[in-house]
Amino acid sequence: MKNKILPIFLLLMLTGLFSFANSGGKEKKEDPDMNGLIIEAETGKPIKDVNITAYNNSRKEKSVISNASGNFSLMDLKPGIYKFVFEKEGFEKVVREKMVLKVNEGYQLTIQMFEEENIFDLMPSPLRFNNGGD
Repeated sequence: MKNKILPIFLLLMLTGLFSFANSGGKEKKEDPDMNGLIIEAETGKPIKDVNITAYNNSRKEKSVISNASGNFSLMDLKPGIYKFVFEKEGFEKVVREKMVLKVNEGYQLTIQMFEEENIFDLMPSPLRFNNGGD
């Protein structure tokens, strides 16, 4: 009886080890991920230090900062409907709403950001200052 159980036990162990190795040593992933690239709209150059915030049901879920290559990753988000907000000083805020994230799906997003326009243009003043000589 022992001679029959040992090969079956070894076969079960090897099968479990093989499936664990094929999964990369991790459990099966079910939560979606959002990866992306943020670029300057006019030049196409990557933008670093952009704050990316994910909101689900009006609640902040996660927040990350883009790296020097303009890349970002929001890992293990819960499935649902999201709003993503991209913000950096000197650039116009970008909002992507009603993005549906589903189980076992990854998402890739490229965001173009525009530099903020200067709202103050320097113009000569109509006022003249007199140093007392005129």
